[in-house]
Amino acid sequence: MQGYRTIIDQYRETEGLIEEAEIMLELVEEENSFEYLDEIKARLDRIGKKMEKLTLKVLLNGEYDSNSVILSIHAGAGGLEAQDWAEQLYRMYSRWGSDQGFKVEEIDRNADTEGGLKSVTFSVDGPYAYGYMKSEKGVHRLVRISPFDTSGRRHTSFASVDVLPKLEDIGEVEIDPKDLKIDTYRSSGAGGQHVNTTDSAVRIQHIPTGIVVQSQNERSQHMNRETAMKMLAAKLIQIKEEEHKERIEDIQGSYSQIAWGSQIRSYVFHPYSMVKDHRTDWETGNVQSFMDGEIDDCISAWLQMKAKEK
Repeated sequence: MQGYRTIIDQYRETEGLIEEAEIMLELVEEENSFEYLDEIKARLDRIGKKMEKLTLKVLLNGEYDSNSVILSIHAGAGGLEAQDWAEQLYRMYSRWGSDQGFKVEEIDRNADTEGGLKSVTFSVDGPYAYGYMKSEKGVHRLVRISPFDTSGRRHTSFASVDVLPKLEDIGEVEIDPKDLKIDTYRSSGAGGQHVNTTDSAVRIQHIPTGIVVQSQNERSQHMNRETAMKMLAAKLIQIKEEEHKERIEDIQGSYSQIAWGSQIRSYVFHPYSMVKDHRTDWETGNVQSFMDGEIDDCISAWLQMKAKEK
């Protein structure tokens, strides 16, 4: 319901802007003056942007599209180079979430002492965050001159992104406690006064599917367990929705191997600048803006493609 209210509120706000622009146009006609033209143009630009966002939201009609989202980024093979790429993706999505006015919060982090991230799991809380971010699931490939290579050679790196809807409760998913292997360990990230002093972090393995989820950044073991269980439930929902698949590897699809040929999108920093989505053929030469979180146009192209497939 919250998602529908958001759409209605945005529609009414846009409707109000259109009415204001109409009144200003009438004043221009009556007074035969160009005094308000710049302001009218600015309002029309604002209306256009709001209409684009509203149109995009109409495409988000999946069962969980209005939910918040949990993303997990895993560096592929390649050590520091791949770990740095995983950290750049984390920054990109964090910037996108902040620009939308959403709350971005870490759930689990596995950093390397040399730099970069081996993996990171985080939530983006806001209306339709999952609907937008589900387009990002897959392998992301980077081509650049590595800053870690003293010979200045070009490197190719990979990272995978997993995307889950954030559930308020797990009542709709039946999980047999006998199917779970639960381990606790000492947290390594921010999460309160007990971090690094107690085994508050939680790792849960769902034995039948092999799914492993973990949480360490909540303040207590109980809270970390609750977060991990919600992540597990979301993953099991994805499996249920694709139950015609026989194995968890099939559901993970194209990014079961974080390597060449499995990428959904390529980011080229050298010898030229380009981001290209291989599913839609959408591309841009403004790599810096894209990495700063301006990814809406790419998301929109994917959503429109999926809408046409229905």
